Amino acid sequence: MDAEVLDRVIPSDLRQRLGRCADLAPVPLTGPLGTPEARVLSGAELLVTGWGCPQLTSDVLAHAPRLRAVVHAAGSVKPVVSDALWDRPGITVSSAADANAGPVVAFTIAAITFAAKKVLPVAARYSGGWPGFTAREGADGRVVGIIGASRIGRRVIAGLRASDAGYRILLTDPYVTEADAAALGAELVGLSELCRRSSIVSVHAPQLPETRGLLGEEMLKLVPDGGVVVNTARGSLVDTEALARECATGRLDAFLDVTDPEPLPPGHPLLTLPNVLVTPHMAGAQGSEVRRLGLYAVEEAERFARGEELLGRLRREDLARLA
Repeated sequence: MDAEVLDRVIPSDLRQRLGRCADLAPVPLTGPLGTPEARVLSGAELLVTGWGCPQLTSDVLAHAPRLRAVVHAAGSVKPVVSDALWDRPGITVSSAADANAGPVVAFTIAAITFAAKKVLPVAARYSGGWPGFTAREGADGRVVGIIGASRIGRRVIAGLRASDAGYRILLTDPYVTEADAAALGAELVGLSELCRRSSIVSVHAPQLPETRGLLGEEMLKLVPDGGVVVNTARGSLVDTEALARECATGRLDAFLDVTDPEPLPPGHPLLTLPNVLVTPHMAGAQGSEVRRLGLYAVEEAERFARGEELLGRLRREDLARLA
């Protein structure tokens, strides 16, 4: 990560704390490894990575024979890890995704609340005055479909369950049993049934080849009239053009923090429709929140120095279920 981002994610007080448990040596892995970088990596046991860090390929790892842990001060490790990293024994990988999840969960629940109250179409229709009493909508008893019992999906379910709105929650996830879903407070159903029964569909599945276009034209048409799609996961999970067509008719609304492509080209219908809100991939940690990621990474480094298990540890097989 560049210096400006580093100062936000791991500010000076956290760097001082990091320095108390390890010898610090910044390695600007932004291009081919030169001699100074190679010398620093040769003694490195712990590598803290973040946004903008290039992939840890076999060429990079060849310069780090003593490496034992990679702590990613961001969410998804997929842009950083490589087969070569997983293939090399003795390296533990950790992610600050748990720290990043909180803002995403809060953002998603806010979007679901706005969706339940039909904020976008009401605001567009009554921009010149307040809506009448009978034109207003509420959240009580709404059926919310959660696609993916991911780290964030589970916490969104917990947040909805904690609400006094009495949300009824449907869940689809191939890795979850009916008993697991019941323990979460949700009813396990297939994707098509979820779409048919939900007035709000919130996407929390990982980005995988088999999940691309998961919410395609066929599934979107199953969502009842007046339904809302909320996507804070990955843009590729929703068929962009199919969703644009459904929203253009006014049949569906959408709250989209991610799109495919990202960003959308200027003038795209989803950017101009009054019943669609597109935000610039900002649900995750932003501004003052990114320090959470640095704090998590520093605490992981401290655990590493004490010889303790890393709380954010990931395994190769976990990637199939992660964003």
